[in-house]
Amino acid sequence: MARGITDLNPVFGDYKGYPKGYPFYFRARLLLKGGSVAMWMNTRARNNDCNPMSISDLIRLMSDGAFHSGEALGKEMGVSRTAVWKQLRKLEGLGLSVEAARGCGYRLIDPPEPLRGPDIVAGLSRSSRQSLRHLFIEDSIDSTNTFLLDRFAQGAGHGEVCLAEWQSAGRGRRGRSFYSEWGGNIHFSIGWQFESGVGALEGLSLAVGVIMADLLSEQGVSIELKWPNDLLVSTPSGTSKLGGILIEVQGDTAGPCQVVIGVGVNVRLSDSGRTGIDQSVAAITDLVPEISRNALVSAMIDQHVQLLECFEATGFAAWRDRWNRYHVYQNKMVQIHQGSTVSEGVAEGVDDTGNLIVRRNGECMRFAGGEVSLRGCS
Repeated sequence: MARGITDLNPVFGDYKGYPKGYPFYFRARLLLKGGSVAMWMNTRARNNDCNPMSISDLIRLMSDGAFHSGEALGKEMGVSRTAVWKQLRKLEGLGLSVEAARGCGYRLIDPPEPLRGPDIVAGLSRSSRQSLRHLFIEDSIDSTNTFLLDRFAQGAGHGEVCLAEWQSAGRGRRGRSFYSEWGGNIHFSIGWQFESGVGALEGLSLAVGVIMADLLSEQGVSIELKWPNDLLVSTPSGTSKLGGILIEVQGDTAGPCQVVIGVGVNVRLSDSGRTGIDQSVAAITDLVPEISRNALVSAMIDQHVQLLECFEATGFAAWRDRWNRYHVYQNKMVQIHQGSTVSEGVAEGVDDTGNLIVRRNGECMRFAGGEVSLRGCS
């Protein structure tokens, strides 16, 4: 029988097989068993760091946008009204706004759509169900990429997806942090093993940019790509960052090697969250207010699986022309920053391995990722 995700049976209980050092209140795992049966598991940690009620429990209960009394919330979660009130006070720090009304209770203003495993799995294609091995959904985690890198260290990781409602140490290229609000972003990572060496993966991050641009364009979000890994959108105030891509590779130069692809996308952002970010940012709901976060995740998984299953054979050359069509600086003047050195030229897209081509004084220069930063000329 073909291996794959084919059915969901609800099973509740503790699961001990997670990497150490990941305290959590809620963890969901989609598990293959016997090659054909998947089980959905809700688990709670039993350690001294966890309260009986977590903020995530509270957000899920209030995600319907309706008013809930403190008494009803406390009864639902088995805690006192005082405990509920203390947790409600913490929500603004997660980018969520709470309205309180006498006689009605509390409700979330513009509540997030929580990640729901059964909905995500139901939206997957048959081929993705056959290729995937595990789907992890975390309420709180340091980094979805780190989680899957640890899974590879344990002998797992291939064909696994990790999603998180909130990241405490999300990171981008060159160690930059990625801002997170609970339920406001898509924090997505997928692990894959390639039999070829690292050299065969040149341009993979740019190919991921193409599939994300294709996918979001189909949803009504007009995407532009900035080399090597930024997802941008045009807004009335100019070009803003919607998300980014981080690929981490480990293994031998001759193969095999393990790859973790991380994608972070802003779905909704609070006003306070935007003011705390040191660059112009945008969210999908700015442009498509009614988009389903779970449906978008399902589509992301499908597109990544398709890409990963063929990339080793095709390489980036098959994606080059599409990337250049999305390139925000195509045939425009740009600045190349390498440490303290700054040079200018006309960006002419990328080559078959994903190197940036810049023409300067009639000479073509090629740049790999590394410590190179690209900026437009005003």
